[in-house]
Amino acid sequence: MSDELILAEPFRTLWAAQDPFVAVEALQGKVYRELEARRTLRTEVAGRGYFVKIHRGVGWGEILKNLLTLRAPVLGAGNEMRAIRRLEELGVDTMCAVAYGARGSSPATQHSFIVTEELAPTVSLEDFCRDWPQHPPQPRFKRALIGRVATMARRMHEGGVNHRDFYICHFLLHLDPVPAADTFKLSLIDLHRAQTRAQTPRRWRDKDLASLYFSALQIGLTQRDFLRFLRIYFDRPLREILREEAGLIEHLQREAARLQRRYLKKFAPGAAA
Repeated sequence: MSDELILAEPFRTLWAAQDPFVAVEALQGKVYRELEARRTLRTEVAGRGYFVKIHRGVGWGEILKNLLTLRAPVLGAGNEMRAIRRLEELGVDTMCAVAYGARGSSPATQHSFIVTEELAPTVSLEDFCRDWPQHPPQPRFKRALIGRVATMARRMHEGGVNHRDFYICHFLLHLDPVPAADTFKLSLIDLHRAQTRAQTPRRWRDKDLASLYFSALQIGLTQRDFLRFLRIYFDRPLREILREEAGLIEHLQREAARLQRRYLKKFAPGAAA
């Protein structure tokens, strides 16, 4: 791993006479996550909001623990930066990185950071769709939203990116201008666990799709909505999809049921008692 540093305004000017790796640690704001190896916060510079993720190296013990449990460890901010670059190339709306740095050759001790512009005003699809079972949206807008999510997922997977936290809460709907079926913007966020390759392995594609399906179970979608997603995602006739992807559809249902059981075990009232 070689050292990297990319600075755009306002950080190019703000940190011109400083060590960016020291300066980023001094940023203040609302802290969302504080771990020994990772810190996430929101800060403001010149009246604009930015999200900052700082990685300080997870150590060889954590790397080995992840590898022994067949989990790919998150080694630094490079995951997110690579995913942002690839999604931009693929035409998938996402975050805008304005500062990125990585220093140190060892994956266990590398110091890295990424700063992205705050996407505001926005609302996550999880919150936006929460009341759909009681207050259904306009059918045309719902169809457009399902189509956009399916298209973004297809482009992402075809372009070699899998998200690994592919839930509707990580899609942000922009609120300015007021979203309508013909005019809305949707951005995919939280890419720190994303993997970027020349081609997305089917296993990781299916994991993403199962997570997405699970996260949309409670927002009042119909079987027709699910089939619409599949038709747009695969960009093939529905009859062909149902015949050739029957195994995937069964997998999505099984995996969503497993995730639902795990979620209820962890978060249901009395689960922690």
